[in-house]
Amino acid sequence: MQFKGFSKKTLPFLASIRKNNNKEWFEAHRSEYENLILNPSRAFVVEMGEHIQALEPTINAEPKINKSLYRIYRDTRRMGANKAPIKHRIGVIFWQGNTKRMQSSAFYMHFSPDELYVAVGVRWFEKPMLDAFREYIKNDEKREELAKILHDIKQKDSGYTHLEKGYKRYPKGFDRDMTNADLSLYKGMATFKVLDPHIIENGENLINTLYKIYEDMLPLQQFMYEVSLRVKK
Repeated sequence: MQFKGFSKKTLPFLASIRKNNNKEWFEAHRSEYENLILNPSRAFVVEMGEHIQALEPTINAEPKINKSLYRIYRDTRRMGANKAPIKHRIGVIFWQGNTKRMQSSAFYMHFSPDELYVAVGVRWFEKPMLDAFREYIKNDEKREELAKILHDIKQKDSGYTHLEKGYKRYPKGFDRDMTNADLSLYKGMATFKVLDPHIIENGENLINTLYKIYEDMLPLQQFMYEVSLRVKK
């Protein structure tokens, strides 16, 4: 299936999910979900995956649920989870390597009626990844390298930014006198840009826009993939 973009009806449909967020409504509109979201998402993964693999050949691009695509139903059982059962934000992930898709560096995007969010890196660390990240950047040269990567990415586009710090106290092995010690205070390490969601309606424009962003942010992808290889099993 060739990817031509998402329908102009896709964003209004997601707005309808947000307004009518219950399983009964969704099941009555499942065919719309499949036609407006699921099927074009699969085509998008195939085409975008081929482009990303030109940047990183070992990237995983699998047009399946729980692979590059996410379930439309939210897991509301987790403590603190959003209790709305249906997601009105559609995410796609292209992860690198054989580790967990959310804990290996990845090219990511999601769209909703409000935004198109494009990111590279690891958006939050589980403890094994957090430990590996902190151990990796204890090295002065690695901290300097990461700081330069983040700086250089921001210089490429005024819309590029990165996640905010998540911790206030320096972890063991770090202190405020160390150069770039604040890098140890992050709960995730990713850069991102927020765009107009209507970009998804033009397939060629969406692919080209994402490719440019992913190419600009590639150095962080490569750095964080090196971190992921050091996660202790």
